Amino acid sequence: MAGVSRRAFALAALSTLTLVTPGAAAVRGRPRRAATEMRGMWLATVSNRDWPSRTGLTASDQRKELTALLDKAVDHRLNAVMFQVRPTADAFWPSPFEPWSEYLTGTQGGDPGWDPLGVAVEEAHARGLQLHAWFNPYRIANNTDPGRLVATHPARTHPDWVVPYGGKLYYNPGIPAVRAFVEQAILDAVAKYPLDAVHFDDYFYPYPMAGQTFDDDDAYDTHGGDFSSRAAWRRDNIDKLVTETAAGIKELRPGTRFGISPFAVWRNAGTDSRGSDTKAGVETYDDLYADTRTWVQENWIDYIVPQAYWQIGNTAADYAKVVDWWAGVAKDTGTRLYIGEALYQAGAADAPSAWQDPAELSRHLTLADRYPQVGGHVYFAAKEVAADPIGALSRVVADHYQQPALPPG
Repeated sequence: MAGVSRRAFALAALSTLTLVTPGAAAVRGRPRRAATEMRGMWLATVSNRDWPSRTGLTASDQRKELTALLDKAVDHRLNAVMFQVRPTADAFWPSPFEPWSEYLTGTQGGDPGWDPLGVAVEEAHARGLQLHAWFNPYRIANNTDPGRLVATHPARTHPDWVVPYGGKLYYNPGIPAVRAFVEQAILDAVAKYPLDAVHFDDYFYPYPMAGQTFDDDDAYDTHGGDFSSRAAWRRDNIDKLVTETAAGIKELRPGTRFGISPFAVWRNAGTDSRGSDTKAGVETYDDLYADTRTWVQENWIDYIVPQAYWQIGNTAADYAKVVDWWAGVAKDTGTRLYIGEALYQAGAADAPSAWQDPAELSRHLTLADRYPQVGGHVYFAAKEVAADPIGALSRVVADHYQQPALPPG
């Protein structure tokens, strides 16, 4: 968003704030919250997770569903939406590089008759919400049949770019032309829309699967000669994606930020003394080739949202220990730290018992408030924000969000 527009929205939102004096906060027994903090919501479109509710709805019905979710975010005093606009090498805007997403019409390449990203930006801003456009860089399809892609799909015209793995198709991050194309496809949206941020989640190299090999031998033989190991080369590929995307955003739209939401364990302390006091089965540095700690400490990105999707006291990854570690990593870096919260776990039948308590999520915010580095929280995901099945988010609002807050500028 251009500077003038962002300032106008900020001033409008600020005019609605009722400032709480320190004395009043003390009477209620709660710390005074900052007037500016991240209160975000992921809105997932992959496989119609949050929106649209199913494929093939009319443009009018799709728009009504989308604005209803934005209204729910406002109702819960949230101030930002991470809207998934490129879930599977496709697009939720008229892109010259990739086809319309099948999650709109049911047919990849089918024109939905409107511009979801353009409308989402407009409607979010009209409500005082930031719009962070969420892109998945390398995932092509949730199946391994290229024939199911539209005939003009880049993965069909460049079959050498594609790696089947774990029942899905991925672009190969080790091919420089792939990285250039992915960045071009993402930056098209940055050039066209006043996005508040570009957002990546945790999918870089795919999560490891037993008995599966990500076949990038040819790319490694061609491009990996200067590296000590395949792992070091893979990490460099992802580092380049991050730094080049950041540079492209700053060139096109200097006011637009770049944030990433990784799996929350960089490395366990048992693997690396610099790691967290966790025993997670996945470590982003070694398994996803995502050196998230370096991205923060080198200030390559504007914000990070580790997905701390565990309860307080979890034996493998205690929410309290994960937040403590990230606060230490982010300290004095210039990279803002927000915490990703597992709202979807609250009341879920298969969730640990702690998540059956509507107060668990509120306790997360109380704990995170101890750390000045934590600048807010982002909730997964919009469907649960709307339904709030056991009132966990309502409890957060009552305990922590009694007053509106401006999103970070």
